[in-house]
Amino acid sequence: MKRRPRWQDGNAVELLENGEAFFPAVFDAIRNARHEVLLETFILFEDKVGLALHAALLEAAQRGVQVDVMVDGFGSPDLSPEFTGSLRAAGVRLRSFDPSWRLFGKRFNVLRRMHRKIVVVDGETAFVGGINYSADHLADYGPEAKQDYSVRLRGPVVETIRQFAIGAIRGGTRGEPPVQRPRLPPPRAEGPVQAMLVTRDNLEHRADIERQYRAALRAARHSVIIANAYFFPGWRFLKELRRAARRGVVVRLILQGTPDMPIVKTAAGLLYDHLLRDGVHIHEYCDRPMHGKVAVVDEDWATVGSSNLDPLSLSLNLEANVILRDRGFAAQLRERLQHLIRHSCEEVQPEPTPRWRLWVRMRSYFVLRFAQRFPLWARVLPAHRPTLELVEAPPGAAPAPAERADEARGLHVG
Repeated sequence: MKRRPRWQDGNAVELLENGEAFFPAVFDAIRNARHEVLLETFILFEDKVGLALHAALLEAAQRGVQVDVMVDGFGSPDLSPEFTGSLRAAGVRLRSFDPSWRLFGKRFNVLRRMHRKIVVVDGETAFVGGINYSADHLADYGPEAKQDYSVRLRGPVVETIRQFAIGAIRGGTRGEPPVQRPRLPPPRAEGPVQAMLVTRDNLEHRADIERQYRAALRAARHSVIIANAYFFPGWRFLKELRRAARRGVVVRLILQGTPDMPIVKTAAGLLYDHLLRDGVHIHEYCDRPMHGKVAVVDEDWATVGSSNLDPLSLSLNLEANVILRDRGFAAQLRERLQHLIRHSCEEVQPEPTPRWRLWVRMRSYFVLRFAQRFPLWARVLPAHRPTLELVEAPPGAAPAPAERADEARGLHVG
C-alpha cells in the first residue's frame, strides 16, 4: 500500500545551520546512543569530518549499539578498505547504494542516486537536512565552504523517520539475512510542532516533495522565501511561483551567485527574465556556494531537507524533506534567510537593454518548454529498484589505528 505523508503533532525541532552546528549535534547523539543508530548520506569523505563520524560510529558499535550506515555508491566511491573494514569488524552494517564499476577511472552510475541525509538515534532523535559528511561544510575549508541547513527532531515524527529508514534497508538489500531490531518505546510528545516526513522515489512517490511545495505556494498569502542550491524546477512549480507573485505575495529566491559548478548559475539564469517579469525577487548568495534546500512560507510553514529544485532531485534522485508547521521555527528560519539577503546577496535586476528583449523572450520560451517536458522524459529512464550491497570486512580487518581515532576526536568545529 502506498504510504501517504501525514502530519504528526507533538514534535520539537531545532535548526542547525552549517557543519559547525550540525556535526557536533550528530556526533554527540551517536556517542550517547544506547540501542540503535541509522544513518543515510549521499557523501561520506575520508577527511576530518568523515574520520570524526567514523570514530563515533566505531565507539557506538563497540558498546553493542546496532549501527546501520547507507552511503551512495556514486557520492561516496573512494572509502579505503581500512576505513570500511574497521567499521565492519566492529559490527557496523555498512551498505552501498547502487555500487558500480568504473570505466577508465570514470563512474557512470550518475542517475537515480540516494541523495537523502537522515540520522535516527535510539528512535528518540532524528536529523534531516542537506549536509553531507565532508569538510567542505565547515567555514575553515575556505571560499568553497558550503552554506547549508539541517534540523534535529524529537517527538512522534522520529518513529516515522525510523520506520522509513528501516524500510529502505529491507527494500533494497539482496541476500542479507533479516536483522532483529531493538524494541524501542514510541517517542512521546516533545513540543508544539506539526511535522511531516516527505520522500521521493521512482516508484510510488515520484512527485511528493514537489507536490507539497506547490500546495504551499498556492496557499501563500504574504511571503515566500526559497533558498535552494540547484534551481531549475518544472513547469508546474514555476507556474505556482509566478501566480503567487502576481497576486501580491512577496516571493524571494536565494540562489547560487558563487556556484560550486558554473552550469548551476547558467541554468538558473535562463529562468530569471521569466520570473522577474512576474515580480519574483531573485537574490544571488555570493559569500560561498549555497548548498541549502530550505523554504519558509507565511508565518508557519517551512521545509528543510535534501531535495534541490532541479531535474535530478525532482525527477530522478531519492530524497527526504521534513515539512514543519510552527510559527517559532518559521520565524527563526525566515530571520536567518533574511540575514543572508541583507548581508550576503546581490539582487538580480531585470535586463534593461531593449535590443536584447526579443532574444531573451525567445530563450525563455524554449527554456520553459523544456521545463514543462523534463518530468515526462525522466519517466522514460529505467526506474530501477535500489540495490544495496553490504560492504564486507576484508580478511584481517581490525579497528582503526589509535592515531586515526585520536585525530578524529580532535576535530574542531566550533
